[in-house]
Amino acid sequence: MLEKILNGLPPVALAPMSGVSDLPFRRLAHSLGATFVVSEMIASEDLVRSRAEVLRRAAGGDLNPLVIQLAGREEKWMAEGARIAEARGAGIIDINMGCPAREVTGKLSGSALMRNLDHAQKLIRAVVRAVRIPVTLKMRLGWDDNSRNAPELARRAEAEGVQLLTVHGRTRCQFFTGRADWPAVRDVVEATRLPVLVNGDIASPAAAERALQDSGAHGVMIGRGAYGAPWMPGRIAKYLASGKDPGDPPAHLQRDIALAHVDAMLSHYGRELGLRNARKHIGWYLVASGASEARVKSWRTKLCTILEPERVLAGIAAFYSGAESLAA
Repeated sequence: MLEKILNGLPPVALAPMSGVSDLPFRRLAHSLGATFVVSEMIASEDLVRSRAEVLRRAAGGDLNPLVIQLAGREEKWMAEGARIAEARGAGIIDINMGCPAREVTGKLSGSALMRNLDHAQKLIRAVVRAVRIPVTLKMRLGWDDNSRNAPELARRAEAEGVQLLTVHGRTRCQFFTGRADWPAVRDVVEATRLPVLVNGDIASPAAAERALQDSGAHGVMIGRGAYGAPWMPGRIAKYLASGKDPGDPPAHLQRDIALAHVDAMLSHYGRELGLRNARKHIGWYLVASGASEARVKSWRTKLCTILEPERVLAGIAAFYSGAESLAA
């Protein structure tokens, strides 16, 4: 599976993003050219216990490969969660050791695992031994600037059988402040023979090219750069393949993408929850359109307060057509 992904051009992946990279968004990004897409972070114990919301996050539909990211701090749950994910069709398991959120690190999961590499290694070993499919690992540079231990974690992960690494160019204590340190990712690239993806602040083809040059990584992973632009991984992939930037889609295609996305969310979640979950995406699409700040603000207020999905869809179409108002 990974051999196919890594054969040839630099892979451009969509990052796992809680509340963002659900099945409709992943399907869309994949259809628009992302090499592969990763699920939202899934708590391994909750997957084992078959919580309905978690099972929905783990859904893959027709995605190939289906990449499920697991988080946790106990070997038994991580191993069993990986087995369940594989049984549900996952082609790759990604281990989360990079999430900086307090509700995750407070439970000693995510990037908190970089504070105890012995325990992190045990979790990696448990997952790799539990499944027959490839296991990958996503991490940060370290917990803080005094413990940038990503190269050591990379070496341990390689020894346990991990097949690909993704490194966000910040420490956990930076969260998303400052700039991603792409050159620091080179230390991980040089510490292991594994393919490495560089992640963080990559929101354009030019940024992707610079990140690859600075880091020496084999590919890139796009996170917030895909907000309102699910075409961005595909756009970057085309640029890296040809040297020519195709640019953002024209307005009428952006309209069609936004409409298809919101409609897919309504089908996936149901009308009420789907519309509520779609609002952040609608706001991002408005910003990505390049419209003025005033126009975006006005339309965001309208579209994110309407309760009827049909009117929201009509409003999105009106926004891209240049209409100035949405009838009450």
